[in-house]
Amino acid sequence: MDKTGFAWAVFEWARNPYYILIVIYIFAPYFARDIIGADLLASGELDALAPDEARKTANAQGQATIASVTKWAGLIAALTAPFLGAALDRGGRLKPLLAVFLGAITVSSAMLWFAQPGGAGLPVWAIMALLVVAYVSYTYSEVTHNAMLSVSGEPARLSMISGLGLGLGNLAAVLIFVAIALLFILPGAIGWPFVEPQFGVDLSTFDHARMTGPICAVWLATFSIPFFLNAKDPGLPGASWRAAIVTGFKAVLTTVREVRNYRQLAKFLIARMLYADGMAALLALSAVYVALFLEWGFLEMLSYAIFGSIFAFFGGIFGGWLDGKVGVKNALIIEILGMVAAFSAQLSLTQDTLFFGAIANYQMWDGLVFKTLSDLTYLALISVVAVTVTASISSSRAMLVTLAPSGRSGEFFGLYAIAGTITVWMGPLLVETFTTAFNDQRIGMASICLLFASGLAVLLFVKMPDRALGGT
Repeated sequence: MDKTGFAWAVFEWARNPYYILIVIYIFAPYFARDIIGADLLASGELDALAPDEARKTANAQGQATIASVTKWAGLIAALTAPFLGAALDRGGRLKPLLAVFLGAITVSSAMLWFAQPGGAGLPVWAIMALLVVAYVSYTYSEVTHNAMLSVSGEPARLSMISGLGLGLGNLAAVLIFVAIALLFILPGAIGWPFVEPQFGVDLSTFDHARMTGPICAVWLATFSIPFFLNAKDPGLPGASWRAAIVTGFKAVLTTVREVRNYRQLAKFLIARMLYADGMAALLALSAVYVALFLEWGFLEMLSYAIFGSIFAFFGGIFGGWLDGKVGVKNALIIEILGMVAAFSAQLSLTQDTLFFGAIANYQMWDGLVFKTLSDLTYLALISVVAVTVTASISSSRAMLVTLAPSGRSGEFFGLYAIAGTITVWMGPLLVETFTTAFNDQRIGMASICLLFASGLAVLLFVKMPDRALGGT
């Protein structure tokens, strides 16, 4: 792999920590529980309810707020990303455009420091707006970055380059998580390795959660520099972006009308729409679910994030390796099946029993975190989920490159973005509907498996070309 391919992968080292820290593990649960939920409880609106019922209602409102952010961001991205992708195939240099998207993520992320409970900082609507702007910009940056994959190395190496990028993104998140634990959380909990949290951080005002925004902003601005210096830009110098947008808009409409001419690609995009919705719901809600259902605290969630991100790093490498061994389609099928199996086993755990009541839960040790058998089993299973989720993302991108017509990867990555965002509301809607109907949080989460099953069923009927990327 030369510096061009490595530069493409380093981009995800710079950008992906935003998604991992803000969208999944740290900020979203904080926003849902300690701002939305806590403010609702403090307002007195739920005083007529029993304490358990009030807490349940507050948690539901917090989760609904996160779902609303995802819904609006997904809708905006779905309506615009394909036109952006088509313009990328016909416009000028991509790096300046990518710099704009990264700038929006950086500024929005830095402003999250002012997201405080009790209305002390930004109002809730402003926080939601920042998250929407960052989410949409993240999607735009993904479409633009993916459009550069085809020129980042030889075709046989693209799967490994793609997997390395995902692996580096998760490794970067691990380093940040470890730094937060050593500098702030552990000193505040046990006075080690420092007597108190460093740099004046006050855990009582949630500084440790709010500061993830500025940390991700500085990380993104700093480590995106090697990408801009060394990555290969497939854009045409001096090309008119206005003309590219106009022709790209027409091309997308034509592509949608002529999608029947790309039957295998169309089937893959439908399959990806379904299983990606399942993964999006799993990623967006799993941290909130475990924090509420198993009542994990911040230190446990941080440890959980570190553990999951470490295995997600290996997942990116594993995805590229598996593509080369069995081909991208077979690799994707294996990854989705492994993900569903591990996720189902996680849902079998409660604070009282394991595997749907087959084994009684009990305390394993008297440490700081993960004291019970259920806690440790859930943690072990996240290793499988993390590996398969990351590997499936890598394999999905490689499969798109394999099936897309030559010279039109940007346009089809726009449709690829649609497949991952246009029905992003479906997962949260299923969870909400099943949770309400059965009054059971686990059944609500289990409904996500319907999306995985549907996506897998469609994927099985996709026929790969004779020479498939990374295998046959």
